[in-house]
Amino acid sequence: NSEKTEILHHELKKQFSYPEEDETVFNYSPKGTFQDFNYDIKYYKGHLNKNNLVLTQGTDAVCIFVNDTADAEIIDGLAKNGVKLLALRCAGYNNVDLAAAKGKMKIVRVPAYSPYAVAEHAVALMLSLNRKIHRAYWRTRDGNFSLHGLMGFDMHGKTAGIIGTGKIAKILIKILKGFGMNIVAYDLYPDYAFAEEQGITYTTLDELYKQSDIISLHCPLTDKTKYLINDISICKMKDNVMIINTGRGLLIHTNALIEGLKNKKIAAAGLDVYEEEGGYFYEDKSDKIIDDDVLARLLSFNNVIVTSHQAFFTKEALHNIAETTLLNIKAFMENQPLANEVV
Repeated sequence: NSEKTEILHHELKKQFSYPEEDETVFNYSPKGTFQDFNYDIKYYKGHLNKNNLVLTQGTDAVCIFVNDTADAEIIDGLAKNGVKLLALRCAGYNNVDLAAAKGKMKIVRVPAYSPYAVAEHAVALMLSLNRKIHRAYWRTRDGNFSLHGLMGFDMHGKTAGIIGTGKIAKILIKILKGFGMNIVAYDLYPDYAFAEEQGITYTTLDELYKQSDIISLHCPLTDKTKYLINDISICKMKDNVMIINTGRGLLIHTNALIEGLKNKKIAAAGLDVYEEEGGYFYEDKSDKIIDDDVLARLLSFNNVIVTSHQAFFTKEALHNIAETTLLNIKAFMENQPLANEVV
């Protein structure tokens, strides 16, 4: 309600410094971070697009987030306006036309802001779906304390399949090992030293699908991983599998996921991302009808939890995002090597 919203807003203002007229919290850095860099920073609400390119005139660097798009037209417009650096406040860069940017401007990113935040959110989705926490919450608020339909399973002894074993996945693996789960993993570039240390097994994708009770996606979005989870891969999975995606929405073909949910092949899905999320995520659409039929269908399942691309959203992560972004810009301005350059 409005009272709680005001309290939350007040608490956020204690931690973040941003203009009163703009409530896009994650566009701004924690107090005490950016002052030391002595930059003239201008904040604008809304996504970067061809209609607001004019706002970039006279700037050296433009900073965008995960749901902004920097296609060839945008890149050309930025270059004509004199922009020399595009600084991403996120790890992924599939929203940037790198070919168009080559020779025109440098691209930097934040490769790791808090792998703990994302890994812990993935676990939260697993536990909520398994133990039906979201359904129990709805019921008990209405005075319904029935256990019907709330049965879960012991995660101890079950097998988790982890696709992609970067920093986030490695933290997730350690957490799941603490639950007593067996771990199988797939990565184009396996870290066998880590696997031996943690007692996990690298395997093929087909074997991972066949063995896993829970599958969690942590690979980057590339041409090869787009729609990695599709009708064919779902058919190879164990019955009643749970699928978790805190990576990129386009890793999953949503219609195939819906079919898997409908025919009970997939027991549950936890999604922090969605392939067509740009028009919805980070926006309040509560007073409008969702006209994306696929997203509306997903939200209709009681065994699906969709969160609003918030896995990264912790105080520690926001601090690290702001700090790394500003250090990236500082390195560029001082002609230092760009450790986080995307090439």
